[in-house]
Amino acid sequence: MTVLVIELTPGANMAYLAALTLGAGRRAGLAAVAGVALGLTLIGVAAAVGLAALVAASPAIWAALRWAGGLYLLYLAWETWRGDKETSPAGTGSLIRTNARYFSRGVITNILNPKAALFYVAIVPRFLPESGPTLGHGLGLTAISVAVATTVHLAIVLLAARMHPLLSQPGRMERTRQGLAIGLGAIAIWFLLTTTSPQV
Repeated sequence: MTVLVIELTPGANMAYLAALTLGAGRRAGLAAVAGVALGLTLIGVAAAVGLAALVAASPAIWAALRWAGGLYLLYLAWETWRGDKETSPAGTGSLIRTNARYFSRGVITNILNPKAALFYVAIVPRFLPESGPTLGHGLGLTAISVAVATTVHLAIVLLAARMHPLLSQPGRMERTRQGLAIGLGAIAIWFLLTTTSPQV
């Protein structure tokens, strides 16, 4: 339930997947969902093997991760606002030629996603046994969280794909894209201002 509530709150994945699917179509969105799932899995596994504790104990590492993620989200917001070819139907073939590129962007987006990092560093440890949490516990929680997140992300992509015909007119598409870009930028700024520490 905790994972579901967190995933339903506005975040980088939600805005990015919606913008990508509205602009480049359902296949691009589904490829990005797969990349997002892999990115979340990598972060979860890293946390399970002890890197979460290392990040939580090191203000320098946390600050580097936080700034890298926040600046990357701002870059995605700017790219979306400009109507970059990745989220533009006319330019899909020239900038990103295969769904593998959408997949890799999904992976990168989540490796540098402050919300995902904060979840695995500050939230997941609270659900581990106080006496001797094992690698199995961490991997199990990772599997559950990735499954729930992927379900939510698939729903977002499918909904955006259904809305695409309604927003296919140039004026509507541009306004929608710019609205999503503003939302993504606001999320990036909010994370930079509020996640000064991995302790929540």
